[in-house]
Amino acid sequence: MTQGKVSVNNKPQNTGGETTPSAPPTYEEATSETKVGAFPAPPPTIPLHPSWAYVDPGSSPGYGSGGYSGDTEMLTTFSWDDKSVRRMFVRKVYAVLMVQLLITVSIVALFTFCDPVREYVQTNPGWYWVSYAVFFITYMMLVCCSKLRRYFPWNFIFLTIFTLALSYMTGMLSSYFETKSVVLCLGITALVCLAVTLFSFQTKFDFTSCQGVLFVLLMVLFFSSIILAIVVPFQYVPWLQAIYAVLGAIIFTMFLAFDTQLLMGNRRYSLSPEEHIYATLSIYLDIVYIFSFFLQIVGAIRKD
Repeated sequence: MTQGKVSVNNKPQNTGGETTPSAPPTYEEATSETKVGAFPAPPPTIPLHPSWAYVDPGSSPGYGSGGYSGDTEMLTTFSWDDKSVRRMFVRKVYAVLMVQLLITVSIVALFTFCDPVREYVQTNPGWYWVSYAVFFITYMMLVCCSKLRRYFPWNFIFLTIFTLALSYMTGMLSSYFETKSVVLCLGITALVCLAVTLFSFQTKFDFTSCQGVLFVLLMVLFFSSIILAIVVPFQYVPWLQAIYAVLGAIIFTMFLAFDTQLLMGNRRYSLSPEEHIYATLSIYLDIVYIFSFFLQIVGAIRKD
């Protein structure tokens, strides 16, 4: 009786060449542990950072899904693609710049409208030279030391000292002019800077590629100042000071356009988004110099 029974483990051999379908496994076999290596193991899943979820093939390696990895250079070629990073950089620069200009205008107004303060700064010129030394030292430290201008909070501390020193110098210069002249020059400077900024944002002309021309013009201004310091005390050329002031106003207006386009970043050269202190310092210095040259133009015209 037992010879006719066929078990699963003792299947008869097929000798006729026909393939006999194998019987389905029993419940015990299906639920038992699989031998190691019986089935290939599934590939392991790698947990990715959210910023790696999507990277545009044409985008810059440092801008994966909105994240900025940092730029070690101050002046680089145009290689960024994330506009949100540049917009945040521009807003930060102009926010700090507005605070600097507010401090400078307040000190200029104090030195111009308050007679006791005006008399004090005019009778104590030693403070001017102290402020000039502080201005020069802080300026060289912020320009030459990249780690310092990127290290918070010391970058803002030195920028504040720089702003106060230059504001004192500008206020003392304004104290020697009439109130109407100072107010007029402030208005002209504001209009010129606004027009140059809007022009720099809209124009297709690339000022960042004119570094050599600006350097030559700056050297011309420098040597003109040396000649002016020698000639003007003897009053050989009455209009020389006015010509020098006009030349300086034009050159630093061009520098304002140059620095503005470096800030925008959509030209041949651009500033790294980490250089907000350097960008603020450059644009602020351009505006103060433009105002100072306008004051010299008004002063030279009134003397003549």
